[in-house]
Amino acid sequence: MGDTLTILGIESSCDDTAAAVLRVGDTAQTLSSIVSGQGELHDAYGGVVPEIAARAHAEKLDHCVREALDEAGVRVRDLDAVAVTAGPGLIGGVMSGVMCAKGIAAGAGLPLIGVNHLAGHALTPRLTDGVAYPYLMLLVSGGHCQFLLVRGAQDFARLGGTIDDAPGEAFDKVARLLALPQPGGPSVEAEAARGDATRFTLPRPLLDRAGCDMSFSGLKTAVLRARDGVMTDNRLGRQARSDLCAGFQAAVCDVLGEKTRRALEIYLSETPERATLTVAGGVAANGAIRARLTEVARGAHVDFVAPPLALCTDNAAMIAYAGAELYRLGQRDGMELAARPRWPLDRTSPAMLGSGKKGAKA
Repeated sequence: MGDTLTILGIESSCDDTAAAVLRVGDTAQTLSSIVSGQGELHDAYGGVVPEIAARAHAEKLDHCVREALDEAGVRVRDLDAVAVTAGPGLIGGVMSGVMCAKGIAAGAGLPLIGVNHLAGHALTPRLTDGVAYPYLMLLVSGGHCQFLLVRGAQDFARLGGTIDDAPGEAFDKVARLLALPQPGGPSVEAEAARGDATRFTLPRPLLDRAGCDMSFSGLKTAVLRARDGVMTDNRLGRQARSDLCAGFQAAVCDVLGEKTRRALEIYLSETPERATLTVAGGVAANGAIRARLTEVARGAHVDFVAPPLALCTDNAAMIAYAGAELYRLGQRDGMELAARPRWPLDRTSPAMLGSGKKGAKA
């Protein structure tokens, strides 16, 4: 990759405040990775409250940066650049991170690099496993779900994605429907382990439609109706709840599995030298989904790479690594770097979820 770089990464796009220091040369070494969650601040509201999240980021960012530098044994003057998530995300949180990064970069005279949060996830397999371009990425998280053909650090082609709820959002909503704690992904997965996935007949949306697009909103509604059909005296039995979770998770696995198979067909038509299916994002931590994707990759005779669980959810190590790749390509951002609530990776494909004054949603 060239000369060794020492990069500070900062991430604050949702409800995790994170900072990390990476040393990147021919390989990447994570010197530190600090993540401070906000779960206790949002528990009472059943989801992330943007204003609370933004205030927490503003309070925690400098502490996370200091802890990351101390753990790495690095001083600010030892850094080669500062990389920060500049979008997409909750605008208050993104602004907090960008302003923090600008202050460090300006004070120390360091280059500033704005990173697309989704690119951070999409490039994680290169950080962890050195995966060669091009590779197929299923980016599946709380707010996003899309198949990306990753040809370079700035070259992403979307093959398909969700036309409504992302899987992580659906997991959270199903958890709320079934009175399970947030975040919904781990809660539903744990409950599903005790359930019978065949008890309830739930839909597999868009499997009858060609292509790689997905939909999870109707599946969530089907869970609601199934729940109402088995409640007694406004109460849901423990086994019924487990069975609903198992059925829902199985449906998500079926959809992701089949759509991944279709995306692989498109990707393999490019005849990559070493074909690799990768996955990233918070929902990539789900064991059942990982198992299904492993089966699909094996059936297509391609490698499968999933990041360590700590790098599935939001973190700053992925931002530092993406920043290093962008730095190598010559990207430098000035103090005019703006926080962006929306920032699609593939800027040539039509927006899947529509557009507005703030730009394409995905």
